[in-house]
Amino acid sequence: MADTSMADASKADTSKADTSKAATMAAGPRPAAGAASAAPPRLPWRRMMALKGASFTAPFFIGFALFTLAPVLLALRESLYSKQSSGLGFGEKTVEFTGFDNFARGLEDAHFWAAMLRVALFAAVAIPTIMLLSLMMALLLDALSHRLAARFRVPLLIPYMIPGIVAILIWIYIYSPVVGPLTPFLALFGVDADFYSGEMIWISLGNLLAWSSVGFNMLIVYSALQAVPREIFDSARVDGASEWRIAWSIKVPLVRRSLVLITVLSIIGTLQIFSDPMLFRTMTPETVTRDFTPIMAIYDWAFQQGEFNYAAALSIILALVVGAASAVFYKLTNKAPV
Repeated sequence: MADTSMADASKADTSKADTSKAATMAAGPRPAAGAASAAPPRLPWRRMMALKGASFTAPFFIGFALFTLAPVLLALRESLYSKQSSGLGFGEKTVEFTGFDNFARGLEDAHFWAAMLRVALFAAVAIPTIMLLSLMMALLLDALSHRLAARFRVPLLIPYMIPGIVAILIWIYIYSPVVGPLTPFLALFGVDADFYSGEMIWISLGNLLAWSSVGFNMLIVYSALQAVPREIFDSARVDGASEWRIAWSIKVPLVRRSLVLITVLSIIGTLQIFSDPMLFRTMTPETVTRDFTPIMAIYDWAFQQGEFNYAAALSIILALVVGAASAVFYKLTNKAPV
């Protein structure tokens, strides 16, 4: 009996030892003391991928901070100061804090606001015309086959790919009444056109602006049209809708967001037009004056008259006007179907 009980006890101890050993092997080796606290926590895989994706935007934000945000803050700082002359004006000028005096002076500057009105009226005519041309060209391309449309896309985009200064010089040559081919050609039909006169200067600028931007806007709208499922148009045709009805009632509403986008970009660019009239001024200084556009007025105050502080205040005012105009247009028109 004693031998049997001892044998049973020995088997029980052996079973417990085997169970403990198996549990230890399943759990794996124990970490050294302090190793668990020293190991850094690993980020979840999704968060790591999100951070890697966000890192691709770093160059944009760095460039935006250096070349957009920093100049705006610097201009805002400079606009709060003015150069003051001591004595009778013969002494050395000193920079003094004047608060919002430059802004008050800018709000009362008749020449600056006259330039703003000129550009606003020009934009009110030029931008709708350019948008209409871009939309018509995009609709025509969309109606063609993919192979045929591909042959027209690149030629229509070439004017946009030409550098702006080069394009302006080309059109200055074309408009020239002395060496340009356009004036003698129109004279054959009895048309005496002076593209640098006060009556024609805005038409000349508008033609140049349309020539350089219609191709880009057309490509944006055409890309939006290509993203629309073709089944929608096929269903409309089965229901008896004409191509004109499909274009006006289906295609145009579906690309409204793209139209709003390019219109906002056009508003921002047109209200800040500078290089075109500045180079045109070399041909007709009596028509294109030094304050012909708001940016030209700011340039004149800064680099011709040396009043950088006042020019900075005018640039802030112009930025606020452009931002307000763009925001109002976006709010009123961004109602495209989802």
